[in-house]
Amino acid sequence: MYIVFFACALLIVSSTVLHYEALRVLNSTLPRLGIPNRTKLLVVMGGTFLAHAVEIALYGAALYILVRFLNAGELSGKAGFSLASCLYFSAETYTSLGFGDLTPTGPVRLLAGVEALNGLLLIGWSASFTYIAMERFWSVDPAAPRDGDGQ
Repeated sequence: MYIVFFACALLIVSSTVLHYEALRVLNSTLPRLGIPNRTKLLVVMGGTFLAHAVEIALYGAALYILVRFLNAGELSGKAGFSLASCLYFSAETYTSLGFGDLTPTGPVRLLAGVEALNGLLLIGWSASFTYIAMERFWSVDPAAPRDGDGQ
């Protein structure tokens, strides 16, 4: 059980640092990119999606290692246990989708709960960052009248 606690703590720290660094790089690089402002928003979406994909892969790999090599529980379901199943389970847990076709048993259940909470926080962080980027880069034609201007 202690190995699962350690894995959870390590994954929370590593995914948070990874997410911070991804958003920091986007924030510092985007203003200098020589592309249209609206295209920068596509870069934001792609960059945050990539960060989430890597974080999901970290959790999936940790689940695989905990079950396969450290006997910290099982992942059961019709698909059977494999690295692909662990990655799939990680994606549905991280996003709080939770189809329920794969089920963790034993101590690794804690990992699923921690991943769901961490995913929720990191997805919220990405949503906030995307909103700020939209405020920053969403070009509005300065010649067009704005609502409430009296024009």
